[in-house]
Amino acid sequence: MIGGPLRAHAEQLLAERVGFVVATVVRAQHPTSVHPGDAALVFADGTIEGFVGGTCAQSSVRLHTARVLETGEPLLLRLVPGPATAAEPASRAAIGVGSAGLAAAEPLEGTVVAHNPCLSGGALDIFLEPVLPAPRLVVVGDAPIAQALERIGRAAGYSVSRGSGEQACPRPGDAACVVASHGAGEEAALTAALEAGVPYVALVASPRRGAAVRDALDFPDALRARLHVPAGLAVGARTPSEIALSILTEIVAERHAHPAVSEAAPVAHGGPTELDPAADAAPSATSAATALDPICGMTVAVAPATPSLEHGGERLWFCCEGCRAAYAARLAGDAAQR
Repeated sequence: MIGGPLRAHAEQLLAERVGFVVATVVRAQHPTSVHPGDAALVFADGTIEGFVGGTCAQSSVRLHTARVLETGEPLLLRLVPGPATAAEPASRAAIGVGSAGLAAAEPLEGTVVAHNPCLSGGALDIFLEPVLPAPRLVVVGDAPIAQALERIGRAAGYSVSRGSGEQACPRPGDAACVVASHGAGEEAALTAALEAGVPYVALVASPRRGAAVRDALDFPDALRARLHVPAGLAVGARTPSEIALSILTEIVAERHAHPAVSEAAPVAHGGPTELDPAADAAPSATSAATALDPICGMTVAVAPATPSLEHGGERLWFCCEGCRAAYAARLAGDAAQR
């Protein structure tokens, strides 16, 4: 468990709606410089705050952190020194076969074995846990349905921001935007949400009035078709709470049917109440781009914090500064022989 300055920073990041991964060493085999319980915060750009091993171990942590942020699922990363065997690729190896006493008879679900040719110490087991802000639900309006949706949404683990149409500031990373303002500021809020690419945009209105509002939106037909109206599933809901529940049910169904990279299972409740663009900035999605280290052949994450070198108009990526320096020395030697 993280503590001290790392814990304080983690709490600050969650308040700012910034996602990260907590990396915790759960097993370390001698010789190694880390111990069980050592931890770090790892970010989408590859930055590591804390200590979970040397530069070679950090390279594997960066790579799999990007994948954990993509999926929102935790994993146990087993780092084994040396190259992979013929039966195992260098990264994402078949689970269950380690080395130096880390063999397992059966595959372990949720575990990834990475053979790290640069790792000079013993094998490491590092648990990578994603910590992502609660999905944001924007509710526009002060009607009983809007109030009920705010209440039920918070109970379901969403960060709910409710206000008027003029205050609404939907973001691309938002989970949903529901307009229940009985005509006040409807088109502006719906336009902002659709333009931002919010995956679920809905209007609380009768089918007849909802169709008129949809037709009035100055959008291509394909984009206007994304508007859910009337909002919610047709379950015979009558009271504001029942209607709000039907809307939230439809939001959940849409999210699971079409999961977005930037949306993960909520890990925190509550969140900012007001529609403050700065406080509710969406976390950025991470694309787990990879490259091969030309020195050791290790798969590394393409990230700002990963050592790299530009040569011949191409950027090369390395697991550590040692491999980067070795490649630079090779280039210098080749140039001297010409």
